[in-house]
Amino acid sequence: MKPYLPNDLPLQGLNYQELFSLVGNANAELARYDGLLQGIPNPEVMLSPLTIQEAVLSSKIEGTQATVDEVLEHEAGLIKDGEKEKDIREILNYRHALLISREYLEDYPIKLGFICELHKILLDSVRGQDKTPGLFRKDQNWIGKAGCSIEEASFVPPSPLILNEFLQKLETYIDFDDVDYLLQTAVIHAQFELLHPFKDGNGRIGRLLIPLFLYQKKSLSQPMFYLSEYLEAHREEYYQRLKAISQDGDWNGWIFFFLKAVSVQAKQNSIRVRSIMALYEEIKTKIQKITHSQYTLQTVDGLFSSPIFSGIDFINKTQIPRPTAQRIIRLLKDENILQELRPASGQQSAVLMFPQLIKITEGY
Repeated sequence: MKPYLPNDLPLQGLNYQELFSLVGNANAELARYDGLLQGIPNPEVMLSPLTIQEAVLSSKIEGTQATVDEVLEHEAGLIKDGEKEKDIREILNYRHALLISREYLEDYPIKLGFICELHKILLDSVRGQDKTPGLFRKDQNWIGKAGCSIEEASFVPPSPLILNEFLQKLETYIDFDDVDYLLQTAVIHAQFELLHPFKDGNGRIGRLLIPLFLYQKKSLSQPMFYLSEYLEAHREEYYQRLKAISQDGDWNGWIFFFLKAVSVQAKQNSIRVRSIMALYEEIKTKIQKITHSQYTLQTVDGLFSSPIFSGIDFINKTQIPRPTAQRIIRLLKDENILQELRPASGQQSAVLMFPQLIKITEGY
């Protein structure tokens, strides 16, 4: 099989007439979702669990097997080991890359050097760390069943001899204003996946680029639009649509799929964000009533930023004096707002969970 020869960007010959009704719907749903984001005073705190959920689901597409609560439990001190620990490390790296990129984009646009930095974070101290983290590949790679030859491959990415040329063109296109930013996002994600510029981690970096590009173009007020839930649920079609570009040049089919994904996911995200906002207000009132504490806001923000936590982490994060923090935790346990996953023992702090938030995050 010959290496894939990428299209030049911007694409020529798209069927815009068919695409624009879908584009309109997807943009409307995204705008509704962003309207909610703009109404949240502290989105990075209130929506922190959704960032972990995105990291879990984007990594799951690549084969990791850990849940949101397992990741949070591990961070709180209920340490997992073996393959589970390796999966969790990959997920935490992904979340770290998301958080770092938010800071970077306050001052700088998306460039190839930035993408390499994200890749370095993604592969730090995990499986794949031998796959030249932060460096574009210098060898021909291919995708197929384990151990298959290049002749048996299902997809052969572009030759390394032309890779840098097309990466430069992609960087230029990211800076360009195409007819519609959602159409452009679809093209950027697919082109990145088809270039397959790294030896490992291409899928996760490509999915990271979705909210980052929309944020850079000011289609989002926060880089917090996560698509992996839909892509994971439709994983087979996701891969088939990307494959159809390389095999048949079917960009329209891919863009149809992507725009539908945005519409459905934006609607789902909006429902979840509304639920989180409602829970935030409800719990704030309850905690004030139960504790009569001046530290109500710090308590609520602590629970939302880490819905599974150790007692000592809660004290450190909220900066509430230890006796007061312990009293608050005891009262919230008595009212079943918090559940104890591990009791305190000797030097070991108790581990607690705020189950209502976990349920919303995982879609129960």
